[in-house]
Amino acid sequence: MSFWDKRYQRDGYLFGTEPAEFVREQAGGLAPGSRVLCLADGEGRNSVHLAGLGHDVTAFDASVVAQDKARALAADRGVSVAFHHARIEDWDWSQTYDAVVGVFIQFAPPDLRDRLFGWMAQAVVPGGRVMLHGYAPRQVGYGTGGPGVPENLYTEALLRQAFEGWEILRLADYDREIDEGPGHSGRSALVDLVARKPV
Repeated sequence: MSFWDKRYQRDGYLFGTEPAEFVREQAGGLAPGSRVLCLADGEGRNSVHLAGLGHDVTAFDASVVAQDKARALAADRGVSVAFHHARIEDWDWSQTYDAVVGVFIQFAPPDLRDRLFGWMAQAVVPGGRVMLHGYAPRQVGYGTGGPGVPENLYTEALLRQAFEGWEILRLADYDREIDEGPGHSGRSALVDLVARKPV
């Protein structure tokens, strides 16, 4: 069993069944019926929420266990999501979407993260959005979630540089109390990016 399957092999949902507050807050900026990709989507809380808003959602994750839970959540909510089993390195990034969403995907070390950001940018249509939500380096001291590896975490400067030339719609570093299942709970150091690809 893979690392990720072991992580999700537990009763209930590791990160809860409700979307990240970032996704709830930013979803209103998407045009109705947008084609959305949720990468490393885990147990489906974000993709299922977006599908429930009427978007055409594709999601992938490396864990079969997590995807089984995601499918169950989608069925429970009465929505349809195109779920795929894949690692980020194996995904077909030539497909394009109106928005690409990455929530707490900071398992990627800096070299892979740089490639991942490039793939995400490639997969967004002109005028489309990249939406990223993750932890700032001080999160390591809070110990309320995340990889505990400072170099994997986000800063505003890092994200601004990664999407240089894009229109920054939101870029913020802030603290918030979150309650997203046992995996993310308590005071958290968060960083958001919403950026629009040049037309």
